[in-house]
Amino acid sequence: MKIYFTFDPRPDLKEKVLKDFPDVEFIFHNSIDDGVLKEAEVLVTYGEDIEARHIEVAEKLQWIMVASAGIEKMPQKEIAKRGIVVSNVRGIHKIPMAESVLAHILAYKRGLVWIYEQEQKAEWSRKSKASELHGSTALLIGPGAIGSEIGRLLQAFGVHTIGCNRSGKSVDYMNDMISFDALQNTLPKVDVVISVLPSTPDTLHLLKYEHFKAMKDSALFMNFGRGDLVATDVLMNALIEAEIAHAVLDVYEEEPLPSDHPFWQMTTVTVSPHVSSHSSRYMERSLEIFKPNLRKWLVGDNELINKMDITKGY
Repeated sequence: MKIYFTFDPRPDLKEKVLKDFPDVEFIFHNSIDDGVLKEAEVLVTYGEDIEARHIEVAEKLQWIMVASAGIEKMPQKEIAKRGIVVSNVRGIHKIPMAESVLAHILAYKRGLVWIYEQEQKAEWSRKSKASELHGSTALLIGPGAIGSEIGRLLQAFGVHTIGCNRSGKSVDYMNDMISFDALQNTLPKVDVVISVLPSTPDTLHLLKYEHFKAMKDSALFMNFGRGDLVATDVLMNALIEAEIAHAVLDVYEEEPLPSDHPFWQMTTVTVSPHVSSHSSRYMERSLEIFKPNLRKWLVGDNELINKMDITKGY
């Protein structure tokens, strides 16, 4: 069996994979070689480097392991037509992303940006406008594994958590649950709105201007899921019109965010360059999912951990 990684893992992690599967042929590149792809039965990729033509070239391909959570940039129709199994690393992002979200909230609430500015100016001032996170209410849109971990941390700070998903079905570490249908009526009650939704046809521009108008003018909006949750001009207008107080964004409709984009200059926006999931343990955790899946695959079991429905995007 030939397994093709379109990236080159850290040497120590790569050595462990080779040691655990001595009878499997692994090829590690930092790009895609059509000659190797033509012979590969399993492809391990971050997803963004796969185009429709690659699926045509990969005549023997049966399984794509995506070392990421999102598959929206992959040629989904071509993969589905071939019946290729797709799995991802859903769940590995929950710790770094939850810590990133909490860090941004605390930085905003406790005035850390102002403190850092004073430090740079060597100016002693105690006119901080810090507020408390304790006693506030947070709405988490799309609370899966990541949202539940965010909820757990927020509850430790005395925050009331409300989860929002398509069904309204209960999720761990949410004090209350609502469905998408109840979103408009719930927004006026919350202080922090956090989205960790994936990109699917159902979530495209889910949030409209009326949703931001329904939020408190003191609300903090955070998008750590996918940038197409809200149209850029809608969010910008909501900020300009002071419908909300501040937005912390890790994802955008256009990435990289152009250097001349207004968000960079807006004091009501914190720009994070899609790094909330970054961690020194990212690849280690990805391989912890890949290796048991490979053991299953080698004995003919294709019911893999995090097996996805490529046509639905999750």
